[in-house]
Amino acid sequence: MGNRTAVIVACALVGLTVSTPAFADSPAPSTYGRASYLLDESTGKAMISKRADKRVPIASLTKIMTAYVVLGQAKLTDKVRITAKDVRYAERGGATTADLRPGDRLTVKELLYGLMLPSGADAAHALARTYGPGVDGFTAKMNATAKAMGLSNTSYVNADGLPARGGDGYSTARDQARLAAAALRNPTFRSVTSTKSRTVASTADHRAYSWTNTNRMLDAPGSLGVKTGYTRAAGFNLAFAADRKGRRLVGVILGETDSSRRFDTARSLLKWAAKHPVEGNG
Repeated sequence: MGNRTAVIVACALVGLTVSTPAFADSPAPSTYGRASYLLDESTGKAMISKRADKRVPIASLTKIMTAYVVLGQAKLTDKVRITAKDVRYAERGGATTADLRPGDRLTVKELLYGLMLPSGADAAHALARTYGPGVDGFTAKMNATAKAMGLSNTSYVNADGLPARGGDGYSTARDQARLAAAALRNPTFRSVTSTKSRTVASTADHRAYSWTNTNRMLDAPGSLGVKTGYTRAAGFNLAFAADRKGRRLVGVILGETDSSRRFDTARSLLKWAAKHPVEGNG
């Protein structure tokens, strides 16, 4: 068996499809979980594709679309008033929160940090309620945006990715990588997701908000962060990206069973991809 054939067989055994020519000297790292996808956004070429079109719940990766829709229609200086309903919604669902306090008035830009760094379901609810108007109206906008972008295997049921009574939303690794790549072209989104921590003043009292990014990829060279996610149904998810050697690499890992391994795998994929430039679209 030749080297190239051996690499292809090895990839098949782990359920991995490498959409670029096999690199016999350096096969792609193994990926785990339900699905994964790695896009060279600079060329449009898929470098890794493992069950990339399998529809699965994506948990808080949903908030990538929430931020994308908000950035498309709101001014960063707009003020949003936090209500008791925003806070109760997150607490009732057992979700991660930005610990927002009723009566506070925060700018859209500040709320985007609360949405993306600590993955605040309260921030998601406040933004969706304001810019739907209403959560249902906002969710409809999310789905309309997905359709307009050609994300044909994506459906949202809320703005945060929490399980819903009528059924969870779903997407695919390929769709989420394409969405993340589009969102990262917005400098504000890129700045937010690549921030490790942020302190924001409160208008309701003298206590400031201090938010830390849940994404442990930010120590990787050129990392742009993006988003983590977890629910029992979705498993551990990760959307990640980095600028390496003049190329933007965007990846998604869905349905991992080990929280730490998703970050280790993403680092390995970025390191491998940076050594293997590809050409053309795909």
